[in-house]
Amino acid sequence: MTSGSYKYIVIGGGLAGASAVKGIREVDPKGPLLLVGSEKHLPYDRPPLTKQLWWGEKKVEDIFLNDRNFYERNNVELALATKVDSIDPDSKEIQTGPRSIKFEKLLIATGGIPRSLPIPGSELEGIVYYRDLDDYEKVRAKAVKGSSAVIIGGGFIGSELAASLNKSGVDVTMIFPGELLADRVFPQDLGRKLTETYRERGIKVLAGEKPGRFEKNAGKFITRTGKSRVESDVLVVGVGIAPETDLAGSARLTAENGIIVNAYLQTSHPDIYAAGDNAFFPYEALGKGARVEHWDNALNQGMFAGRNMAGNTDRYDHMPYFFSDLFEFGYEAVGEVNSSLDTKAVWEKEFEKGIIYYLANGKIRGIMLCNIWERIPAAREIIRGPTGLDDLGGGISILTGGR
Repeated sequence: MTSGSYKYIVIGGGLAGASAVKGIREVDPKGPLLLVGSEKHLPYDRPPLTKQLWWGEKKVEDIFLNDRNFYERNNVELALATKVDSIDPDSKEIQTGPRSIKFEKLLIATGGIPRSLPIPGSELEGIVYYRDLDDYEKVRAKAVKGSSAVIIGGGFIGSELAASLNKSGVDVTMIFPGELLADRVFPQDLGRKLTETYRERGIKVLAGEKPGRFEKNAGKFITRTGKSRVESDVLVVGVGIAPETDLAGSARLTAENGIIVNAYLQTSHPDIYAAGDNAFFPYEALGKGARVEHWDNALNQGMFAGRNMAGNTDRYDHMPYFFSDLFEFGYEAVGEVNSSLDTKAVWEKEFEKGIIYYLANGKIRGIMLCNIWERIPAAREIIRGPTGLDDLGGGISILTGGR
């Protein structure tokens, strides 16, 4: 039985979904609109979950993107704590429990699912596969000063959370298979320096190790690797996400490493769109397809998708940037930032302030700005052009405003 019909349905209560709502309302202020979110919370920002909430710079109530009045004022119906089971592209309906709801235009902005570990004990109660606000609150309740935590993973989530817990007085052990922190992003010398910094701060870094088993005894977690046994009050797994593509599968949409969309963010069904962490899109400035799991991409891609659902025909040509803060080392980066490329660092102060260029065949493909701020627009222009390092002279003044 059909129960409801909307001009627009947005599936996903994260940043991409909330941005799509704004994009739709920019173009169509009145069309019936339903936002479906699997979490009980209103849409919120995720970066503070590993940063500002721990530092005391924000409270939980500060991270919500809009209050409930925003949705009421904009005639947006909310269905929170609601799971969409399937999409029927022929009848243009979504199925959620016993309800079948019709749509004219649909956005899938369901993000990703935390990756689990195929090892004994990986499903023990209390292990946190860190992703959402509920996960933050679980860890926050136990990660008090003087407690201990094991963090599995040395990428974005693991490195940010380890720094924040360490600053909160928690005894932190990190375990990851690479030799250096965030080795997919940082050149070796910078990765080595940051890994040393973490150890100097008192974090025990078990690099080159993998968990082989999780156990629990007398309220403590026990993590066993081939070399080590570590007890902790808290056990967090942050080994990345897999794009959520089950709904796309139910709708017979084309999906590989994410839901494949065109430059207008349409899937293989022209009335169904995708945006955010699970969208594989044509990254025009780099000339290849990409899936980007970062805040700026979700913000802008959701907005573009919403506008196009409401009648615009805007190509998504935005170059999303990303950022992180690891103790005193902060950075913003844009383009193809991958340590497998050739890299060239130009430092004002070694490993503290400078620029890292990522090159392929002599052309700059990505730029990381280390403790240099508000220069992402200039970095984008360099990557868009036929620019090599020789074109930049000293390589740093153009991105520091001559300072």
